[in-house]
Amino acid sequence: MNSVMQTLEYFHKGGLVMYPLLVCSMIVIAVAVERWLYFKSVDSGNDFSERFCQYLRNNEWEQALTLASNTAGENARILVASMQRVEQGQKNITAFMESEACMIIARLRFRLSYLGVIVTMAPLLGLLGTIVGMISSFSVFDLQAGQPTAITAGIGEALIATATGICVAVLALVAHSYFAQRLDSMITNIEECGSKLNEQIDRGDL
Repeated sequence: MNSVMQTLEYFHKGGLVMYPLLVCSMIVIAVAVERWLYFKSVDSGNDFSERFCQYLRNNEWEQALTLASNTAGENARILVASMQRVEQGQKNITAFMESEACMIIARLRFRLSYLGVIVTMAPLLGLLGTIVGMISSFSVFDLQAGQPTAITAGIGEALIATATGICVAVLALVAHSYFAQRLDSMITNIEECGSKLNEQIDRGDL
């Protein structure tokens, strides 16, 4: 209970800028949770990509199709749709895969830009709060008794905003870096499987 009260006390001492920083932290958490759940639902996984490519390297078309059909995720879905089009004799398979991949990548990148904005904005908001607090502290320079102590205390309170802004920025940076890495991994898997499937189609080993 004491820790909660102390946190609230620090929050109020940080000034008005603490409220937009609180909103930023809530946005970071909300985006991170939503993106994590979405990435989890659409990622077919590295293991699937390795096994699928291995089947195609061994000219095991039916096994690759069965594996993709029994695997969740967008990569598997694109491959199943592409392989079914091949079996139906349809053309422009490469264009179809590229189109589907572009739409998936766009959906994966959705909202990640919010984290990038907060990484830059949060420290600036914290710095703004500190500057405003320091201006308020120095504006009472009338040389009254005990004034230096009051000024020092005011500066200490003003620095709370900067510290909070940096913490929010670090949280956003960690989340952004994690999802950027997962995005790169998923794009690599999609490109690898698509390239291997195109190679198989061009050779005619179906």
